[in-house]
Amino acid sequence: MTRFLLNIVLKDIWLKLFSLALATLAWFVVDVALVKSTSPRLPAGLQPVEVRLFSHLPVVVMSSAEDVRSMKVNPKEVEVTVRGDRQTVQQLQAKDIRVIVDLTGIEAAHDLKKRIEVSTPAGVTYVKIDPEEVQVIFPPKP
Repeated sequence: MTRFLLNIVLKDIWLKLFSLALATLAWFVVDVALVKSTSPRLPAGLQPVEVRLFSHLPVVVMSSAEDVRSMKVNPKEVEVTVRGDRQTVQQLQAKDIRVIVDLTGIEAAHDLKKRIEVSTPAGVTYVKIDPEEVQVIFPPKP
C-alpha cells in the first residue's frame, strides 16, 4: 500500500511540479488583471458617501388611464436615504426624487400591500426607504 502511494506521488514528479508552477502563474496573472480592471480610487471629494435623508416625500400612485377611481395609500409620505458623490447629492432636492407605487392592471383588492419604487437622478442611488411598502386603499365601487 505504501509503495502504491509513493508511486502515485513520485511518478512523473517533474511534470507535476511544472503543472503546479503553471497553475500558480495563471492564478497570479488573473489576480493582477482583476485588480487592474477595477476602477481606481476616487479622490476624497468624489467618494460615494451616504449623506442625505429626505423626509416627507409624497408617494405618487400610478394607475392606468381608464381607471378613474381615486385610490389612496397609507402612509402618504416616506423617508428616502440616498448615496452619491458629494457635489451631486448636495445639489439634490426633494423634487428630484420620485416615490411611486405602480397599480396598473390591478382592479380591486383587499388589504393590498405594494412595494415602493424610487427613481433618482443619474449618479445618485437610493440606499434605504422607510417604509418599503404601502397599503393600498380602494374606494368602494358605486
